[in-house]
Amino acid sequence: MGRVTERRRVVRIRNGTAGVRPDTLVAEEPLEIRLNGRPLAITMRTPGDDFALAVGFLVSEGVLGAASEVQAVTYCEGATQDGSNTYNVVNVQLAPGVPVPDITLERNVYTTSSCGLCGKASLDAVRTASRFPGVAADPVRVPVEVLTGLPDRLRSAQKVFDRTGGLHAAGLFTAEGELLDLREDVGRHNAVDKIVGRALQAGRLPLAGAVLLVSGRASFELAQKAVMAGIPVLAAVSAPSSLAVDLALESGMTLVGFLRGPDMNIYAGEERITL
Repeated sequence: MGRVTERRRVVRIRNGTAGVRPDTLVAEEPLEIRLNGRPLAITMRTPGDDFALAVGFLVSEGVLGAASEVQAVTYCEGATQDGSNTYNVVNVQLAPGVPVPDITLERNVYTTSSCGLCGKASLDAVRTASRFPGVAADPVRVPVEVLTGLPDRLRSAQKVFDRTGGLHAAGLFTAEGELLDLREDVGRHNAVDKIVGRALQAGRLPLAGAVLLVSGRASFELAQKAVMAGIPVLAAVSAPSSLAVDLALESGMTLVGFLRGPDMNIYAGEERITL
């Protein structure tokens, strides 16, 4: 939609000399996700792949598990007082017969580009049962030399980051290191939702045998999203949280942190990483 980046005036100082120039910034706009016409969540995201983001979010919430469960995904007109379409409100219409969850204040969440799901009532509320049991039984093995090469592959494929320096990325890889998909966003959780949503739309869930690499840290929320999509290996270039490690151990998912060059920490599921 041509809204991924925007230009802004900036005063740049180099070696004590100031100059005025335009700068390219990553765009950040709110996206309201509605389910069957009812508001469910608002996330701050980089515009693009909004439909995938919406359905990917619903996968992580345990609402969706297959493309056949979605009747339609549309932008909502009339979201503003003048009735114009801002392309910032998306409605996911479930297929007939698909159970509609109870959208209460506990489920209605506000998410930001930095913190993810901030409005959950309790930790128990986000320990959602996956639609795809079997992560622990996934037999995939990933050679350590493949894993150490993934950050460079992710970085080299980040086209918008090269222009802005302000985006997170999520990359989906095979155990042999082939890049299957990559999405960029101001929020790591949004990038992952876009990956998962695109997989659902293509009928590829669960993502058995796949490796998910995220820029930055691995939070509980990102670990949950990986488990909900049936991804057996989650790697991050920075630290995981304690709850992310706990979830990985409980679910049988492999969790790797501080993946930088030849070094890494394996916090759970080390049997999948072959030396």
